[in-house]
Parts: sequence; C-alpha cells; structure tokens
Amino acid sequence: MDNPPSGKPEQGELFPDPLLGAGLDGMPDQLVGFRGPTACQVVGITYRQLDYWARTGLVMPSIRGAAGSGSQRLYSFKDVLVLKVVKRLLDAGVSLQNIRVAVEHLRRRGIRDLAGITLFSDGTTVYECSSPEEVVDLLQGGQGVFGIAVSGAMREISGSIKDFPVERADGGSVDETPEDELSRRRARRAIS
Repeated sequence: MDNPPSGKPEQGELFPDPLLGAGLDGMPDQLVGFRGPTACQVVGITYRQLDYWARTGLVMPSIRGAAGSGSQRLYSFKDVLVLKVVKRLLDAGVSLQNIRVAVEHLRRRGIRDLAGITLFSDGTTVYECSSPEEVVDLLQGGQGVFGIAVSGAMREISGSIKDFPVERADGGSVDETPEDELSRRRARRAIS
C-alpha cells in the first residue's frame, strides 16, 4: 500500500461509535463477533466467497477460525469492515494481488486509525490518504480513480450490523439490547 507521492500519513478524525473500542455490549472486540452468514449479509458477498477468502488467508476471522466440519467462524467488527473494503476494491476492478497487499496493511492498523483513512486505487495500486491534502496531491497526479472512505463503510456496517445476532467466543451469553418503549408497544400490538 502506498502513500500519496508527496504526503506523510497523519491521524484522521476519529469515528465515534459505540461498536468501536469496548466492542459490542461493553465486551472486548476479541470476545464478541459475528458468524459467517451474518458477515456475508452485511458485506454483500456469498458464503462461498467468504469461505474462499478465509481458506486462502485474504481475510481470516480474528475471533474464531473454522475447526472442522460444522464449526462456525467468528468475525470481529474490524474483520467485517475489512471484508467490506475487499468487496469494494474487487468491485472497482483492483487485482486480488493488490488487494492482498492492502489487506495486510489494514490488518496492522487499529480500528480508530482505519476510520481516518480513505483508500484510492488507479486499478493497479492502492493508495492510502489520511488528510485532504494527500487526496488533492494524489488526484492532481492523475493517479486515483476510485476511492473508499473507510469511515463511511464503518457507518454503513454499524447501522446494519446491529440488527444481527452476536456471539461470544467463550460461549457465554450476550445480553440483548434493552427494548425501547416504541418496540414494546409495537410488539403488544402485533400480538393482539
């Protein structure tokens, strides 16, 4: 992954979200995650793609890998975010070889660091920009043709993933989010 020609990486604006940092339901991100089918639905890929990417090491689940037939992989929020970025890069026509380089770079970053970057690609190379100046430098050089704002992907995933079940890696139970008054009234109406 390359930085723009004349820019140095800077810390971008942090993305405040309850899913980040402490994880879901106050649990650390290493303990609570999402099964493969949920990751597929949120990201918009097939289970076959997810399985292939895990088996080839492109994006492996960081919480729990497959341990034989019938076992369930468990993906962290960051894993799902990286899957979303991979999907977008593939849709833009970036080669799998270059995506592997970008994913390796993303894995080394913390979730808050990821929120401050935008990825650009000219179809050959993937560039990381973490400031408006870097974006301008890259575009003035005529190199960037497709961009992915990682914070936008985070917001998109955060909004949709809350509707899916989470699972603890240690087998413990995850408390459901408290039901609000409007949800209780709708449920009562649906029953009557």
